[in-house]
Amino acid sequence: MTSFGTRLSIAFRIALRELRGGLSGFYIFLACIALGTGAIAAVNSVSTAITNAISSEGRTLLAGDVRFELDNREATSDELAFLEGFGTVSVTTNLRSMARLPDGSDQSLVEIKAVDEAYPLYGRLVAEPDQPLSELLAANEGAYGAVVAPLLLERMNIKVGDDLLVGNTRFRINGTIVTEPDAISDGFGFAPRFLTSREGLFASGLVATGSLVEHAYKIRYADPAPTAQAIRDRAQAEYPTAGWSIRSSDRAAPALTENVERFSQFLTLVGLTALVVGGVGVANAVRAFLDSKRTVIATLKCVGAPASVVVMVYLIQITLVASVGILAGLVLGAIAPPIVANYLSGILPISAEATLYPRALLLAALFGMLVTFAFAILPLGHARKVPATALFREQGFEASGLPSWPYLLAMALALGALAALAIFTSEQQRIATIFLAAMAAGFVLLRVVAMGIAWLAKRSPRINSAALRLAVGNIHRPGALTPAVTLSLGLGLSLLVALALIDGNLRRELTGNLPERAPNFFFVDIQSGEIDGFRNLVEGMAPEGKLIEVPMLRGRIVELNGTDVAKVEVPPEGRWVLRGDRGLTYARNVPENSTVTEGEWWADGYEGEPLVSFAEQEGRELGLKIGDTITINVLGRNITAKIANFRTVEWESLSMNFVMVFSPNTFAGAPHAWLATLIDQDATAAEEASILRSVT
Repeated sequence: MTSFGTRLSIAFRIALRELRGGLSGFYIFLACIALGTGAIAAVNSVSTAITNAISSEGRTLLAGDVRFELDNREATSDELAFLEGFGTVSVTTNLRSMARLPDGSDQSLVEIKAVDEAYPLYGRLVAEPDQPLSELLAANEGAYGAVVAPLLLERMNIKVGDDLLVGNTRFRINGTIVTEPDAISDGFGFAPRFLTSREGLFASGLVATGSLVEHAYKIRYADPAPTAQAIRDRAQAEYPTAGWSIRSSDRAAPALTENVERFSQFLTLVGLTALVVGGVGVANAVRAFLDSKRTVIATLKCVGAPASVVVMVYLIQITLVASVGILAGLVLGAIAPPIVANYLSGILPISAEATLYPRALLLAALFGMLVTFAFAILPLGHARKVPATALFREQGFEASGLPSWPYLLAMALALGALAALAIFTSEQQRIATIFLAAMAAGFVLLRVVAMGIAWLAKRSPRINSAALRLAVGNIHRPGALTPAVTLSLGLGLSLLVALALIDGNLRRELTGNLPERAPNFFFVDIQSGEIDGFRNLVEGMAPEGKLIEVPMLRGRIVELNGTDVAKVEVPPEGRWVLRGDRGLTYARNVPENSTVTEGEWWADGYEGEPLVSFAEQEGRELGLKIGDTITINVLGRNITAKIANFRTVEWESLSMNFVMVFSPNTFAGAPHAWLATLIDQDATAAEEASILRSVT
């Protein structure tokens, strides 16, 4: 008996000798592997390039080494002195407001960012004209300077040198923003940027007690530089109720990073679907190739080659050809980051490094090789059973049923490894598991459909046409291509239909249903002293409209059941609730579009311990239950409330929904602003414009 090494050597020589005749029969195989592997490699390489760029350029994106953020209040003198002890401090203030033309003929929502003289601590704000920022923001002729996003000029049909009114103050547009280094770290904006000095903003009267405003304190470390964790620990120890959100430069843009990772996961699953669909093509290609080699296999057996050598020969060939396809896919994945980076250079203020990302490429290669083995093993098992007598008669090796159990076990192991790799390399393993389960169910369903088609074909009435009779007979004959064709067409169409439905539903939601449900106006940051006058004005101008008002504060969850949220394990889908500050409100009655699903709403006039109604889905994601406590920080004060009930929240309704609604006594005496919506389906464009001019 020859040794394994000898058999492998013989098989390798025979495999190479056969491959000299070309890759005929392997081109579809190559295309399936190359495209699927290339898609996964490209998606993961681009994702890694973007996240690495965000991390490496974190100081510039944050405009500091570390950022302390306070909502609705400024740091006290003691807190500011504490921050200055770590290095140079730059203060920026962000809020939304309306910018109006001096004659009142037009107005637009703007994202105001007020900066001090130290801004930015890292990077450089580039404006047009390219002048020092201090000159562009300087007050001149009774107007404070400002630089704005070019979109604002287009939207309001104005130009550099024109004046705008913001709050009670006049601002002169001295330039447009070309590059804002820390725009990403400030988060998503709903309106064009309006950048001015802090002196100008405070002169406008927009910053008042209860205003929805963010103050960011960015620090450039002095030598020796402390660690971000050391700063967090000291801040928590010395100012436990300050309520600031702390972010270091290694997490300069967490929302963007998470969105990139989610998008990457979605595209990776799409790429994996394409690769698995291609796997069916791999199985078909391998089967057709081995069927064409039936006489060669029989000849090898006639000259004494054992079945194991025959399997080795074609396994080596398939592995070599798959390696070529995988290599081609990896080349596509390797060149994707610089191409995408060039496209994104005008969108994101980061520069992805043109380099190789070994982990992303290795992951794609593993996916490609596992798919190859998983779908090639069954045809190889059939090839083993081709008899030497196949030299003398035509017989497809599929006619003999399933291969022996070792091949079935090997296929199961390959599929299991493929599923494990997809799940354990995913950021959201639950979604990946559901995806793979759905794909497996699709395989089973399509196999049943194929069996049904063959069953119907076998029992169809006799057909007079010989050609048609042969065609129907080929559908149900042993070894027919019916299962393979059904799988290929079914999976391919399923992928295309799924993507088309997702795209269509999103478009319909955004352009169809959304405008029908959306209120005519959202009014933000209405001061408590102005709410009565605002109500009278709007009701007088839109008597048929529906005006809804709710009190509004902002706060951050700092503890769940007495445990710091930084130490609580939360699934990815629930982390957004704990990230940064959230909108808060209080109410005597259950809000519109909400239904209490568990627990009881508090009685009218309730005066006991603070209670909170939590959105059901978000509460379950955080692992909360009735009777648990949450601690929020509002205006530098920690408030602990007990969960009294859970309620459904229809986020898609576009009404004023909140994750947390508190009992009215929770914020007794706390300064706050108001939010309001106006719904008037019969209002004309002229009437809406009149309301907008009057209110702003």
